[in-house]
Amino acid sequence: MLPTIHSIKGAGVNHALRAMFAARKQVFVDGLGWDIPVLAGKYEIDQFDTEGASYLVLTDEDGNHRASARLLPTDSPHILADLFPQLSPQPIPVGSTIREITRFCIDPSLEKTERRLARNQLVTALVEHALERGIAAYTAVATNSWFRQISRFGWKCSALGPCLTLGGEALVAMKIEIDRDTPGALSPKGIYCSTSYDVAMFEGAA
Repeated sequence: MLPTIHSIKGAGVNHALRAMFAARKQVFVDGLGWDIPVLAGKYEIDQFDTEGASYLVLTDEDGNHRASARLLPTDSPHILADLFPQLSPQPIPVGSTIREITRFCIDPSLEKTERRLARNQLVTALVEHALERGIAAYTAVATNSWFRQISRFGWKCSALGPCLTLGGEALVAMKIEIDRDTPGALSPKGIYCSTSYDVAMFEGAA
């Protein structure tokens, strides 16, 4: 059964988004030590959390955060173009059919097996979302170790330039092409999930 992507209105929006921003603070600030803005000592929100941003949020049966990703339009300010353009010596892929994946976040409260499942479900949701919305490719900035892991998933993933050490981290810019063959390419690696789960889709939510 394919994942259900739906919109949540009212209080559900506030609950899921607050949980997502709190998880981002726990992962990226508390866990990884990133020097980025924190709102009210609890929520990680930066200059890219604007009305143009979209969010995919995996939830449990009670609507609590399990995993999430932020998608930024590439024909507007985004992380690769505005903060790390040196990672792509070639022209950065931009356009209405390209989104940038940022803040790929697995909830730190999950156990190891659940974290891997949530990761696979979030990757699946990103693919299904792209196919539904006519998104032909994603770009992203990742650590070199995370890039190596992502590039082995089975999909069309390539570096846009060499690995560079910036701010003490080895970083790579990448492009992931999405088409109708992508689910089948991910399946042999066990990445594509055929199990049912809930994904909340928020557009213009910030």
